[in-house]
Amino acid sequence: MNTENIHQPFIKKFPGDFSGNTMQRNTPKVLFSTVKPAGFDHPKLIAFNEKLSEEIGLGQFEEKDLSFLVGNNLPEDMKTYSTTYAGHQFGNWAGQLGDGRAILAGEITNEAGQKNEIQWKGAGATPYSRHADGRAVLRSSLREYLMSEAMHNLNISTTRALSLAFTGEDVVRDIMYNGNPQNEKGAVVIRTAESFLRFGHFELMSAQQEYTTLKELADFTIENYFKEIQAEGQQKYKDFFENICRRTADLMVEWYRVGFVHGVMNTDNMSVLGLTIDYGPYSMMDEYNLNFTPNTTDLPGRRYAFGKQAQVSQWNLWQLANALHPLIKDEKFLEDVLNDYGSYFWESHDKMLCKKFGFDQLLDNDEKFFTNWQSLMQDLQMDYTLFFNELEKYDEQKDLRQQFENVSYTFLSEEKISRLSDFIREYKSRLEKNGISREESLEIMHKTNPKFILRNYLLYQCIEEINEGKTDMLHKLLHALENPYHTIYPEFSAKRPSGYDDVSGCSMLSCSS
Repeated sequence: MNTENIHQPFIKKFPGDFSGNTMQRNTPKVLFSTVKPAGFDHPKLIAFNEKLSEEIGLGQFEEKDLSFLVGNNLPEDMKTYSTTYAGHQFGNWAGQLGDGRAILAGEITNEAGQKNEIQWKGAGATPYSRHADGRAVLRSSLREYLMSEAMHNLNISTTRALSLAFTGEDVVRDIMYNGNPQNEKGAVVIRTAESFLRFGHFELMSAQQEYTTLKELADFTIENYFKEIQAEGQQKYKDFFENICRRTADLMVEWYRVGFVHGVMNTDNMSVLGLTIDYGPYSMMDEYNLNFTPNTTDLPGRRYAFGKQAQVSQWNLWQLANALHPLIKDEKFLEDVLNDYGSYFWESHDKMLCKKFGFDQLLDNDEKFFTNWQSLMQDLQMDYTLFFNELEKYDEQKDLRQQFENVSYTFLSEEKISRLSDFIREYKSRLEKNGISREESLEIMHKTNPKFILRNYLLYQCIEEINEGKTDMLHKLLHALENPYHTIYPEFSAKRPSGYDDVSGCSMLSCSS
């Protein structure tokens, strides 16, 4: 790996704390603090993303590179740092937050001129750890490594994962916050992104009335990551906000397309670039349920439930609008953009659903069709992914129960079969309004509906096996997630076994990591 070309434009541009002090504390009027990774004596590599390493300009892995992957023996001139930001958590202002267990090495540029930031997660405490240890466990690190790569291969904007390694030390965690802490194997993941800038970075500067730094941060972000914006003055910041809104709405549509539930959509977990970021208590949808949340911390309110993600993203954008107001200074503009957000999202969402069903265009009566479908899915407890897979294979010559019984998480009574039959007739009638052939319709469905999703019970199994020193399932999952629109391993393209219904880490997760 070539780490010599990693540079640090961010810390050269903005006010920061260069003390290297990891003591948890407030750091007013700065955007970062220098901090060194903790260092680990007995690391062991679990996985390395060779394709990504080549793509971003780091090159091939050599044994000596393991030290860098866990933050050991870094070049003396490399100033590693963590950024500070604020945020609204579960709807409440949380004040100063920051990279509590993330440490940035800097930025690397590949031969094509594309930039990517390199960041360790789980490499030790920072000033923003809030009395935590800055470590991470295998459980959460593997989940982030695999899921971020799964999302990338599903063609969804996301951070990426470069490497995963054991630290060689144990970390104590209370997984369900029930007073039962246990030792778990520590791990470090390196993740990459064009930028890790969040809504919360702008919220902090605005809340502290550091308007000069707020403007400099916005200018830096636009210049480096929004090159399509050519306007000057106030209009530049208007275009900036509109662009963030559009990217965020597009991301929400993609989450709904594949059934991804983030679980903790605080404003500090929202990327201004429209990336999926911070893989904590997430889940891919098994049975379709608009009220599903995978996060135990989100109960009983279910603020971040599957069906509320678009609404929450709009609420988060209101908070960003408040933060950017000192630059935009136009309340009506901000209100209009935010009010238009819903219209843009729903039109994009319904066009996405058209593709899932193989429709070539959105018709006036499709909203009623989609509403009927949602009701059917919830009442019959249909698996979101498998339902569309079966719809692609539907054969009217075969028994309806036989085709769909392995897609439902409940017994399909005669009444439910009758209801499913009515829907299939409605679907066939809608297909007749297509202006394309059935073959073309199926091609749209094949490209839109994944055959493999990274379900929580599969991750649970993989974590258990790696803890036992086995890696066969890890390699199979990596192969499958690289080809999500094909059935590589039929056993992975099946609904969640009932034995995992109430297993912690499968149906529900906590924020513990």
